[in-house]
Amino acid sequence: MDLLEISKNNSKKQAPLYIKVLSLFSVVRGYNILLIVVAQYLASIFIFSPEKSLRYVLFDINLYFIVLSTICVIASGYIINNFYDSETDKINKPVKSKIDAIVSQKNKLRFYFLLNFIGVVTALLVSWRAFVFFSIYIFLIWFYSHKLKKYPLTGLFSAAGLAILPFFAVFVYYKNFSEIIFTHAAFLFFILLIRELIKDLERIQGDFIQNYQTIAVKYGEYFTKILISFLAILTLNPIYFLMKYPEIGGMKYFFYTSIIVLISFVIALWFSKSKRNYVLLHLVLKLLIVAGVFSLALIDYSVIIDRILLK
Repeated sequence: MDLLEISKNNSKKQAPLYIKVLSLFSVVRGYNILLIVVAQYLASIFIFSPEKSLRYVLFDINLYFIVLSTICVIASGYIINNFYDSETDKINKPVKSKIDAIVSQKNKLRFYFLLNFIGVVTALLVSWRAFVFFSIYIFLIWFYSHKLKKYPLTGLFSAAGLAILPFFAVFVYYKNFSEIIFTHAAFLFFILLIRELIKDLERIQGDFIQNYQTIAVKYGEYFTKILISFLAILTLNPIYFLMKYPEIGGMKYFFYTSIIVLISFVIALWFSKSKRNYVLLHLVLKLLIVAGVFSLALIDYSVIIDRILLK
């Protein structure tokens, strides 16, 4: 019996525990959380504290607590977002919606409050500032899911902003406020804005039915494509400035590739007309983000050799 069969029979028969765990993993998008954890540690090693040893970074208990708080808060964010989007997802993501429905809404809310509690308590072990940061983050995620995402500009910018906030938790912890970090953040922010607009195109039917006033719903596909193209051009600006920093090391090859990918992406966008096309474009952006995360290790080849092989 597969997950879909179990979800159909869920009202008649209690699903096994392992199926519920898999369903909850789908709800909290565990693969995305894993990527964020990897990104936080790689950024800590290669950008935020390049002068510190690998052992120091990996066994820094405060960094561990920050990452753990991030995991809990982001997971709870996906749960509350799934809670509010359950009806829309039945139209936009029918298969995933059935899998997610294996865990009841009541139990999802229990996990939501439990994860938030663990997140803020863990943050308090680091400092009161971390506690305040994650408390505000929790509120912003809820407010986005409940209200902001239903409106064009607030939904677009808040979604991208919330996605980038976990990195600010780490960079505030290290008190590293260099220009290169803000330029990296600008690059990632533009990519996330593009991704949100592609997601709007991808799920335009469900958003329209639920009266979510996204950019795509309110202004149409043509205008959304123009906006995406404009953002892709803007993304070239932080790439240009990042290429001027010798500190990026081997990561420059990622940015060369990004230019080619973005140009190809925009061309493909204007030939895209179906949900399947937009799903594929969304996948391209996901792969670009994943590549960007792992390319952080290319910033300094000597760091890889010295820290991993010799220490």
